[in-house]
Amino acid sequence: MKPRVTIVLGLQWGDEGKGKILDVMAAEADWVLRAQGGNNAGHTVEIGKEKYVLHLVPSGILRSDVSCLIAGGAVVDPTGLVKEIEGLTKRRIRTRGRLHLAAQAHLVLPHHRAVDQGSEKRRGHGKIGTTGRGIGPAYSDKAARIGLRAGELALPAKELGRRIRERVAAHNHAATSQGWEKISATRTIREIGQAARILRPYLADGVMLAHQAVASGKRILIEGAQGTFLDVDHGTYPFVTSSHCTAGGACTGTGVPPTAIHRVVGVLKAYTTRVGGGPFVTEDGTLGHLLHGMGREFGSTTGRARRCGWFDAVLVRRAVQLNGVTEMAITNLDGLDGLEKIPVCVGYRLNGKIFKEPPVEASAWAKCRPVYRVFEGWCEPTTEARHWKQLPRKARTYLSAIAEMVGAPLGIISVGAGRDQTFRHG
Repeated sequence: MKPRVTIVLGLQWGDEGKGKILDVMAAEADWVLRAQGGNNAGHTVEIGKEKYVLHLVPSGILRSDVSCLIAGGAVVDPTGLVKEIEGLTKRRIRTRGRLHLAAQAHLVLPHHRAVDQGSEKRRGHGKIGTTGRGIGPAYSDKAARIGLRAGELALPAKELGRRIRERVAAHNHAATSQGWEKISATRTIREIGQAARILRPYLADGVMLAHQAVASGKRILIEGAQGTFLDVDHGTYPFVTSSHCTAGGACTGTGVPPTAIHRVVGVLKAYTTRVGGGPFVTEDGTLGHLLHGMGREFGSTTGRARRCGWFDAVLVRRAVQLNGVTEMAITNLDGLDGLEKIPVCVGYRLNGKIFKEPPVEASAWAKCRPVYRVFEGWCEPTTEARHWKQLPRKARTYLSAIAEMVGAPLGIISVGAGRDQTFRHG
């Protein structure tokens, strides 16, 4: 039986609208698997007048016949996940029997948040711009082989408490010299113990579930968090997250082999945004002011105003190469509706030369200046369009040019937050 696995991931710096695209695509899925990241990322989905902001739970949970897995590549704040489950339950979204937590996933504990926040404070002007949710330190403990995993929530309370106390003691020993807040082991054990009682029924062997779904021919979506240029290997290092946000990372995080993947959908905005520090060649304060004034581009997890800039074809072309993108889903086209001129970056100018590929070093990236090709704006609303031919001619020209520049075909276009404001190209 031919595998039917689709990876959905971001081609910029996250916040591309993946949650909305995943929700639409989940109408034809049996499983949605969250590959990596933690509750530092948020997916926003609007259904009619209802708005859902999901942090750890896959977007497929909003489709009643879809099963969901938080896979082993994710890092999970147990208390945060419980709150998210309780919030969904209050809104009559059933999670028991549908949502599964991989025993292989690592835990984010209070001392991880203390390290994250303390380290950012010490960086001063050189701060990364993390959310302070403890994601990076949790991944650091994973790499150092000293982390706790979700499966340990099923241990007897005494043994789980011993392991937590050991990790908190090590943290507190280093806290004074490192400038971190000290953490109460007793309070942590009580907090995690309460979450463990609620989460135990959700625990599963994530790899076994994923492979059973693949083997039985289920339609599977793998949900990526953040975006390609926040990938710890391929992003604007060190201004990156601590996990692998690319298609390869989706396989590693879920345990689904590359041979099972038949489709890679890259999600991107019709312009560019990022949150936190780091280079951003096409950043434009005037565009940011316009979008913020429209009530757009504020983080779904932190509420922070996003940095905004013009579409960067150099950036996205590299993302298409890295991920083997088979089609693109372009969101937020309506954000450009009122503009008479729309620049698109087609090259980077550095030290008097023009480059078609991004540099490796973030310091060199920060010195690059954009080379623009300017398109005519359409100056009319796109929000009522429900298929390709209903878009203004100049909007179609813009989208077609983007696809040609980056080397991937158009698949999906979104012109608003609603489910019905998304349609396929052609």
